[in-house]
Amino acid sequence: MKSVNKVILLGNVTRDPELKSTPNGQSVCTFGIATNRVWKDANGEKQSLAEYHNLVAWGGLAEFAAQNVTKGKPMYIEGYLKTRSWESPEGQKLFRTEIVVENLVLLGAKDAHADVEQEAHP
Repeated sequence: MKSVNKVILLGNVTRDPELKSTPNGQSVCTFGIATNRVWKDANGEKQSLAEYHNLVAWGGLAEFAAQNVTKGKPMYIEGYLKTRSWESPEGQKLFRTEIVVENLVLLGAKDAHADVEQEAHP
């Protein structure tokens, strides 16, 4: 049976990107995005709930994100879910699920970074 692991998000950047390099020189950039779910409750009142997502970009896309993504700006993301695990100094196994970014589009007012699209290339 086929399976699908695809994430599409449209939200606002919650923290500025942090660019690092792996020991073999691969660029990796982490940042966050928030999305809001809006609905009406039983009384017809508008409700909203924010959800926060951890993002990771690799290679050229990581470098692009580090230079162009800024906190508070709207962004469109495509990617896939990946869970990684590690052991804490106390010996506890920890897990973190992230969205590996394959495509991002910077949105917003027309400025130097608006409507810029960047895709990951393997």
